[in-house]
Amino acid sequence: MILLDYKDRRPIYEQVVEKLKDLMICGVLEQDAQLPSVRALATDLSINPNTIQRAYAELERRGFIYSVKGRGSFVADTSSIRALKNSELKRDLASWIQEAKRTGLTEDKAHTWVAEEWIRQVYITGEERADDNSRESDKKI
Repeated sequence: MILLDYKDRRPIYEQVVEKLKDLMICGVLEQDAQLPSVRALATDLSINPNTIQRAYAELERRGFIYSVKGRGSFVADTSSIRALKNSELKRDLASWIQEAKRTGLTEDKAHTWVAEEWIRQVYITGEERADDNSRESDKKI
């Protein structure tokens, strides 16, 4: 579920925050899903429970999770998490486009690059093929 990079300069709790956030964005951790307890996740990752507690506190502060006293921590509204990530992506794209324009990249070439990379990523991950297969099975039903 979560792999930590001990060579990364970021603190461990920040890595845990980032990994959990990524799992929420991609839908592995769905809205209202219960997160592992602090102790259980700390044991799984072989790190101090205070590190997990700090990560959970940061996620809660940012609105990605909520806590229920005596029951644990749960994933908050994933649509708002995805919207936040999409706005970050759009901001990054705007910055990339500005840089591309400064270097003389044409709009047509930028479109070509994006299309080629999109296809390459689909080929690597097989994402859209899996979606196509599910659509085919829907048709058979």
